[in-house]
Parts: sequence; C-alpha cells; structure tokens
Amino acid sequence: MTANLYGIPTCDTVRKARKWLTDNGIDHQFIDVRENTPPKSQIDHWVASLGAAKMVNKRSTTWKNLSDAHRAEAETGDTTAVLLANPTLIKRPVLEYGNVLDVGFSVDAYTHHFQ
Repeated sequence: MTANLYGIPTCDTVRKARKWLTDNGIDHQFIDVRENTPPKSQIDHWVASLGAAKMVNKRSTTWKNLSDAHRAEAETGDTTAVLLANPTLIKRPVLEYGNVLDVGFSVDAYTHHFQ
C-alpha cells in the first residue's frame, strides 16, 4: 500500500516526513498542494475527521496576510472553501495511509502508523 503525503516541498516538516518515509522504506507519493490542490471532497473529509483547528496552519505567512473575515471563516465557517482558495493554509504534512489520517510529523506517530 502506498502512503500519500500532502504538503509543500519547501516546508521543513514535510522534508523531515519525506526523509523518514524514504529512510524507512515506506512506499509513498508526495503531492504538492500548491500544484495539485486536493478536491473539495477530500478536504471536507480531512476537516470533518480532524477538525478545522487541526487543519488550518495559523503559523503560515498566508494566515498572517488573511483578512479578519477570512480568518473567522477558516475557524468557524466554511473551512474547506478557505483551504481550497489558499492551499498553503493546510497544516502539513497530511498523511493518508489506509485508515490512517494524520497531520504534522513526529517520529513516534509515524513509527506507530507504519508498524
């Protein structure tokens, strides 16, 4: 089974996750969300499963440049629409592997997911 890893290639956390997957022989595909934004249905699933708070990257430059109205929409309104319009707001990396859906990277979590 192939793991799908979503993010942007310049993100340090994404780089760490990709390196860990490669170093541990995990078959994976990297999807750059800037070039291949996931479809609405997929982002809807992520938000419904993990919650808006976990899916929105509030440390990103994009977040800092959003208007207050768009920030409010991302937090309590149509989070998916805001993420579709601003894919760099998606917290990263997003890992999909079988029944696993996770955001961020930690060695412990990835070791658990792939044992």
